[in-house]
Amino acid sequence: MEVVPLAGAEEIGRVAADVIESVVRRRPEAVLGLATGSTPLPTYRELVRRHRAGEGPSYRRVRCFNLDEYVGLPDGHPESYRATIARELTDDLGIEPGRVAGPDPSPAGLADAGERYEAALEAVGGVDVQLLGIGSDGHLAFNEPGSSLGSLTRIKTLTEQTRQDNARFFGSLEEVPHHVLTQGLATILRARHLVLLASGAGKAEALAAAVEGPVSASCPASVLQHHPHVTVLVDDAAGARLDRLDHYREVYDAKPAWQGL
Repeated sequence: MEVVPLAGAEEIGRVAADVIESVVRRRPEAVLGLATGSTPLPTYRELVRRHRAGEGPSYRRVRCFNLDEYVGLPDGHPESYRATIARELTDDLGIEPGRVAGPDPSPAGLADAGERYEAALEAVGGVDVQLLGIGSDGHLAFNEPGSSLGSLTRIKTLTEQTRQDNARFFGSLEEVPHHVLTQGLATILRARHLVLLASGAGKAEALAAAVEGPVSASCPASVLQHHPHVTVLVDDAAGARLDRLDHYREVYDAKPAWQGL
């Protein structure tokens, strides 16, 4: 795991955009794993800015897979994750809707929605680079504390804290669904490169537990310690509880330019 201390959310966005563009330039048919929420927005804005300026690569052959999807929203709801990703990123990058996949929340297919999504991921050869955020309780995607470290895509019940955290995207807490379909922790670990973004003081305790604490279902994000290629992009506020923050900064500053992330 490589921890990269950065100045703030906008710098995190620029560095994460560099990682994604590097993958797409190297492999034009790359499979990107996308996350929603506030944390990846600076990354998405930077990718769109570069694309509009003619500085980015072509995304015509790229495929995208979302981490999760709400269950119970009406078709076309603007806060569904399929609609959110289209609005915030993929439409502006020129990625056709048919090349963006998410777990299927339709009521008739819920029983095997997880298995079908796992099969779809396997059919494209897996994810090349997966963007991730971390919840204030250490959850990863919607794998809340107590989730199995070997879990696969499945339906999960949201905790009250997570519903409160997400209520800002809806008109009220009552409108936030109680269930989601989410990639499991073992599903996430199959991606070839994991990029965890963390900014703000509210993530400091969870990030320290994930990066420097024991691997435990009590902090689902700690499972990232078992992956061979994890990059953690963190600002000073989110990294404030890391015991080895100065060491991470020293290592990154001395890193050979050719090595990349």
